[in-house]
Amino acid sequence: MKKMLSLAAMFAALSYASPAFAELNFGGDASVRLRDWGGTGSPTADNVAWQYRIRLNAAADLGDGYYFKAMATNETGQSGGWQTVGYGNSEVYNLQVSQFYFGHNSSCDHYVIGRLPLNSVNNPVFDLTLYPSQPFDIPTATINMDRVFGANYGIKVGDGDLNATFVVLDNNSKADTAKSGDGLLNDGYALQASYKFNIGSVTLDPQILTVLTKSDVWYQTGDSTSPAAPLHYGIRPFTVGTNVAFPLAGIKFTASGFYTRGSGTTPGGALTAGAVPGAKVDYFGDLFRLKGEYGPFMCWYDYNQTTDKSTDVLGGSQVYTNQFVWAQYKINVHQSAKGTFTIQPTFRYLTTKDHNNLFSYDSIGGRLRSELWATVTF
Repeated sequence: MKKMLSLAAMFAALSYASPAFAELNFGGDASVRLRDWGGTGSPTADNVAWQYRIRLNAAADLGDGYYFKAMATNETGQSGGWQTVGYGNSEVYNLQVSQFYFGHNSSCDHYVIGRLPLNSVNNPVFDLTLYPSQPFDIPTATINMDRVFGANYGIKVGDGDLNATFVVLDNNSKADTAKSGDGLLNDGYALQASYKFNIGSVTLDPQILTVLTKSDVWYQTGDSTSPAAPLHYGIRPFTVGTNVAFPLAGIKFTASGFYTRGSGTTPGGALTAGAVPGAKVDYFGDLFRLKGEYGPFMCWYDYNQTTDKSTDVLGGSQVYTNQFVWAQYKINVHQSAKGTFTIQPTFRYLTTKDHNNLFSYDSIGGRLRSELWATVTF
């Protein structure tokens, strides 16, 4: 709490700085959430969690199209910024700088660098690439805090926008000898490219996300405490697909389809824990999503199937199938130029299956999480 108040005081002090400095605008949101979910590892066990989340935003207009933005929130654990009351006999809400980026906008192009927001909830390309068995419903937003370090450049080409984002995925130190010159290429880098354009009332957003240097892919099949498959290490997966948005009968529909493929040989040397030296990595998977939005109501359905033929997977080829539904209804209690207050019932339903029962984990009968959010923005 002291750290949170210190950050708030810092942002407030900066906003009243000398006119010689850029004007800093301060805002954010605060939410409380009641979640009812099945107990860890047993869908029959019941558990109710009281949670809260605070996000503080700062933005500065530097003039002539230059800008700076930042967001501070809690990054403890795999929580997406949420803190559970009384969890682990502690309730310390640690605010960290989760996002910060600066760049420039013009009428024909833009660029930005820093810890960039991904908007992965509305674009599942990172979910399928980083978590090819798709176990956590929205894993990139929950585990990776919906952001990545990198740089983006976009330019208008024809009737659309062409964007390229260079991403730093990890920081690895392998078994290279001193002064071997391989240090830079040890790290995992990726490139995401997209071209967003309209055909009438239909918006298309084809994309490719490819890992440029050998990187890690964490491949997990269930809850955070369930058994996990090996860490596929030293591979260069790629993902291709598109998002398509279109209106129909007053409903905004978005359809997404992506395919991912990873292959290679796990190197020897100083490996990350869980990797198997010399293993042949070979997996492929897909993810399909259909989302509908109508006024305050929003719902989507995900289907994912991934086949892993890697030799570091005991028992041979493994097949994982996951289905996920998210549904929410947002009720506006108050709205003004100064902020909003909303209440949002939310439902998440997940079924996940390991067809070979290698890790003895299935979400028997599905896992339903019912939630009630109350949020203020300011």
